[in-house]
Amino acid sequence: MGKIIVNLDVEMAKRKISLGELAERVELTQANLSILKTGKAKAIRFTTLEAICRELGCQPGDILEYREET
Repeated sequence: MGKIIVNLDVEMAKRKISLGELAERVELTQANLSILKTGKAKAIRFTTLEAICRELGCQPGDILEYREET
C-alpha cells in the first residue's frame, strides 16, 4: 500500500514564502493550509491545488508525491 506525501513546505521554502503569506494569496485560513502542509489533510480541492501552484509557480507533482510503503 502506498502513501501520498505533501511537499508543500519544501516548495514554500524554495520560494521563501511564509505560511501566512501563501494562505492570504490563495484565500485559505492558515489553519487549513497548515493541515495540508503537515500531510494531515484527507483531501484537497483542485481549485485549492491550482491556486497554490499558481502562487508558487510550480506543478501539482511538485507538491504531491506518491510513495510505496515498504
